[in-house]
Amino acid sequence: MVRGEGGEPTTGGSVAGGDTTTDTVQTGDIETYYERRGDGPPIVFIHGMFMSTTEWGPQVDTLSDEFTTITYDVRGHGHTGGSDRDPYSMDLYAADLGALLSELDIENPILCGLSMGGCIAQVYAAAHPDRVAGLVLSDTFTAAPLPLSGRLIFSNLRFFALLDRVIRYPTLNKIQLRVGNLLSPGIATDADRIQRLVEDAPRISHAEFAKIARAMARFPESDFDGSEIDVPVLLLYGEHAPKAFRTMHTRLAESLTNADVAVTVVPDAGHASNIDNPAFFTAEVREFAHEVTGATGDATAAGDVL
Repeated sequence: MVRGEGGEPTTGGSVAGGDTTTDTVQTGDIETYYERRGDGPPIVFIHGMFMSTTEWGPQVDTLSDEFTTITYDVRGHGHTGGSDRDPYSMDLYAADLGALLSELDIENPILCGLSMGGCIAQVYAAAHPDRVAGLVLSDTFTAAPLPLSGRLIFSNLRFFALLDRVIRYPTLNKIQLRVGNLLSPGIATDADRIQRLVEDAPRISHAEFAKIARAMARFPESDFDGSEIDVPVLLLYGEHAPKAFRTMHTRLAESLTNADVAVTVVPDAGHASNIDNPAFFTAEVREFAHEVTGATGDATAAGDVL
């Protein structure tokens, strides 16, 4: 059953919209909402914290010409909605992902995750290296010692989980985007679009917000071991990302000791590099997917990506 704003159920079932099919499937104790489009080697996109499938619009619109693209709403988000489980964790999110792939008969996909989505992709790939063709990890981090500025970021996240009770997260996000761009210009290059995506998605309850935020904040302190990942990895991060995130990206790359890792800086982009510079981001994902899957389609010129 699809859940709408406030977690209220809406009409379920499979709906074909153009080339896009939307539906829900049972994944453990929840029904996960997903969208499927295109044909070819599969790429599964995993959104960031408090976002939804809509975060990947430019990538799906472009890459579904030669790939099967799957987007889904992570537990607690979007049309999937929340659950009675507490606490949430990256292991739980990765189990949900595994159940989704099984239900959809998706074999050896490329997983493309941003921020929280990148953490989920790492955990799944480490547990199931034989079921993943490659990873695109964007603007994310791993279980590794945090720089002081990084510890402040995650302390702030825990504080937001408490503050959300009186000031809801869309407002907090708007404030954070404005302050971030004042202190570090370019950290959210397309702040207006990022804010619209947050505001247009189904609302997340305070209880869910707190569980999601705590799962994010705990992951750097977990015992996750990136050396279990042995598939090709493309690391992407925005050139205007805060120094703390650049440091965390470096430590992520260093943790992938058994993977073939390529690192690319996304120009004119901040933390949400797929939104800030979709043309460049999508072209990099396409090239990586060609290399990993052996697909031979002509890459779309970056300037043609919407």
